Amino acid sequence: MSSCSTQTLKSPPRAPVRVNGVNIPRALISRETQNHPAHNPVGAWKKAALALVIREALSQEARRLGFTAQPLSDGEGRRETQDEANLRGLVEREVAVPEPTEEECARYYERNAARFRAPAIVEAAHILISADREDEAAYQAALMQARGVIDELRRDPALFPDLARVYSACSSGKEGGHLGQLTRGDTTPEFEAALAAMKPGEISSDPVETRYGVHVIHLIRRVEGRVLPFDLVRGRIAEYLTDSVRRRAEAQYTARLLAACRIEGIEVGSPGDLNVY
Repeated sequence: MSSCSTQTLKSPPRAPVRVNGVNIPRALISRETQNHPAHNPVGAWKKAALALVIREALSQEARRLGFTAQPLSDGEGRRETQDEANLRGLVEREVAVPEPTEEECARYYERNAARFRAPAIVEAAHILISADREDEAAYQAALMQARGVIDELRRDPALFPDLARVYSACSSGKEGGHLGQLTRGDTTPEFEAALAAMKPGEISSDPVETRYGVHVIHLIRRVEGRVLPFDLVRGRIAEYLTDSVRRRAEAQYTARLLAACRIEGIEVGSPGDLNVY
């Protein structure tokens, strides 16, 4: 084993890359690196070289078997080359992928129910006191104003819509600060975290700071997400399980094919690395 690692190499290896004596030009590998991002140039080069080694091995196998496939086109008019069609068709023919059974899908659903939970929905309103963090005096004034609004709301929470119309710099102020129904990702992380810590009907006890300024938040109600029924997600589960089995089977087929080839200039990794062609 070489004493060098991908972390210490500064440039791609100089040894020629060959598959059963067929040379893969360095220029071709260099062009292929754009399709294989990595932490460093050497990593990208090795990924690209491996991808081209796999394609060459598959091409040689297709020619050995005398196998050809009909090129396919996508909905945008792009058409496979004959070589691309042969590689795809060969793998499809040689790799059997059974459809997951109802029991397998149901078992996956039971073990991963959290993945099929609909997101929680919250209904909220806010009062935004706009402020620029770079202007310290203006920002402190916004915080003081927000605290004053909170004090007023402690005395009479029913004033929230009226105070929103008077103080809020958000367009929602015209609607009493009402933001409608929100799900995860609809607001900033700070705003979302504040909502998560509040109880329905509660008004934030302290101003909530975000990049937009200072907020006073009213959580009106929260509807917790429910687990979607199995019948609704069965198709997604079957597709996921089929794809997972296919990728493993294709990697194992490619590993067996490469093991039968004479590969020079690059070290072939584990089957998990062999899912490109």
